[in-house]
Amino acid sequence: MKNELVKYILNHTVLSKELEEIVIESSNIRTYKKGTLILDENSISNESFLVLKGCIRSFLIVNGEEKTLEIYTEGQPIMPKNYGKNLPTEQFLECIEESIVNAGSKEFEEAMLAKYPQFQSICRIIGEVIMAKQQELFLNYKIASPEDRYLHLTKNRPDLLQRVPQYQIASYLGLTPQSLSRIRKRLLNKTK
Repeated sequence: MKNELVKYILNHTVLSKELEEIVIESSNIRTYKKGTLILDENSISNESFLVLKGCIRSFLIVNGEEKTLEIYTEGQPIMPKNYGKNLPTEQFLECIEESIVNAGSKEFEEAMLAKYPQFQSICRIIGEVIMAKQQELFLNYKIASPEDRYLHLTKNRPDLLQRVPQYQIASYLGLTPQSLSRIRKRLLNKTK
């Protein structure tokens, strides 16, 4: 799995063999069983994560109801709300599947950047890619109809439909399970 971290970085930029070795040696790989809560709303998180294998859901509980914020799969970074601020995260991170992550802390990142300044440009490049994807998702969510959000999901992340329970998909799309069911039925009837 340590090589998965190198592969992730290589998807965005080049690494010298020396930097590849540094990444492998400095990785902090963890495995979590399905159903594990990595964080709860009261956790103070000084760690960020990169999903190497598996599926992890971020959610809040609002008025007793779970609201899915994001569903992370392979190659996606997770930076909990209030990361490194010594405040409760106010969110939950739950493993939908057995998951393998690389965990990192703000202190570790700062030490690595001080020791290996070459990582600054790598972090900047990856950060820009992540920000662009998040901006696209946010804009799509804001301007799209519920049906269009579902179609976007089926086109861009079809694996989630097989990996994630439908009620969590509905929550992720900002819908009730009943509304998602109606949308799916309507789309199925259109294809007949």
